[in-house]
Amino acid sequence: QVKLVESGGRSVEAGGSLRLSCTANGYSFSGVRVGWFRQPPGKENERVAAIDSDGEKTYTASVKGRVTISKDITENILYLQINNLKPEDTAMYYCTADAEWDPSIGLYVFKYWGQGTLVIVSS
Repeated sequence: QVKLVESGGRSVEAGGSLRLSCTANGYSFSGVRVGWFRQPPGKENERVAAIDSDGEKTYTASVKGRVTISKDITENILYLQINNLKPEDTAMYYCTADAEWDPSIGLYVFKYWGQGTLVIVSS
């Protein structure tokens, strides 16, 4: 059974930094598309960053320049480094893995999701 577990979320002041981590039990992050999503309070889930199977990294426009996604294949950990945190970064952050392209919606759909780790940014 695949289980993704996020950690690292906490309350921080604006301008600070956080590194979120995601470990996978029963699954390898090597050679697959992985990503981070977030859901702000009262808003829809949004993709933050992803690494495709070839290693290419993509970021949503609102975080580009402040966020870095990376993975340690040896330790099988997925990371999300967020710098210069803003109040609008407040959200539950989810680790995801194993995406397939859905042509009906024109998006990659991730198969595995963690339970989330909460980030709260105060101004």
